[in-house]
Amino acid sequence: MTFDDLFGSPDHLLQAFEHDQAVFMPMDRAAYHRSIFLDHRISPAATQRMLLPLTDVIPRVPAAAPTAWIFHMAHCGSTLLARALDDPGASLVLREPLALRQTAIQRDPARLPLVLAMLAKRYRADAPTLVKANVPVNFLLPQLAVAQPEMRATLLYLPLRAYLLAILRDENHRGWLRHVTTQLAPYVGDWSALNDAERGAALWLTQVEAFTAALSALPNARTLDAETLFDAPLPSLQAAAAHLGLPLAPQALETVVAGPLFSTYSKNPSVAFDNAARRDRAAQVAAAIAPELDAAQAWIERRASTATPDAALAAAALSR
Repeated sequence: MTFDDLFGSPDHLLQAFEHDQAVFMPMDRAAYHRSIFLDHRISPAATQRMLLPLTDVIPRVPAAAPTAWIFHMAHCGSTLLARALDDPGASLVLREPLALRQTAIQRDPARLPLVLAMLAKRYRADAPTLVKANVPVNFLLPQLAVAQPEMRATLLYLPLRAYLLAILRDENHRGWLRHVTTQLAPYVGDWSALNDAERGAALWLTQVEAFTAALSALPNARTLDAETLFDAPLPSLQAAAAHLGLPLAPQALETVVAGPLFSTYSKNPSVAFDNAARRDRAAQVAAAIAPELDAAQAWIERRASTATPDAALAAAALSR
């Protein structure tokens, strides 16, 4: 295999960094489709990894091809959206590639051009690869806007109350909240003195601010309220596919919405889950954590510069 092969084919995924080496995993179209996430949960085409020194790879990095993006706040339907847009005959979708997350967490700008070039590889010349990032990558948006100012992006978000109901609903999700905000301390500061409700509010506000700034820097960025995706999936998917430049047939999206993806849990297809179940769960959580919801709202009112900090996101919604 040559470096042209490495940089030319999606069959060689830059999956992670280990110290000063790049880790490549063998993939094919089916492996990408079945890999709900491209971190430790990846399902590669084969198990043999390839490690290359970064000193050999980085000097050979080509310019990245145009790439489409989904940025999101986490726990707001991004996996559902990304899987719904993943048509093996049309679109290549990369869900939460670990190397991208590592680049955000470690704040190593020298690795970003390599990551972007490797993520941009395509199976179809007429269809941009779609990358679903994760929360730490939201804090790389200024650098990404410089690197790819014309990128087509969908910024998926939830209003404050719905977001809190998603991330405070059980101890597992609260643990994620504490962990990720600790990881993000170099970007946001030390939040260890905040309780869970305050951390959730702070994480929501910082991401709203990051998305609002991104809208100014990225003329081809649009937003999608996750509640709209849940309540009206077909027009939401149609608008997202058109905006992101994905050549998906209308009937393909109709089939997806009518199929098992929208009646099971997107991260674990063996678990039954739909919009009605989501609404029931949210109502139960709201009753259980009502004082925390009030505390989070009060925290936002003290910290936000406007009464409606997510107004700019609502104003930049995808056209349906």
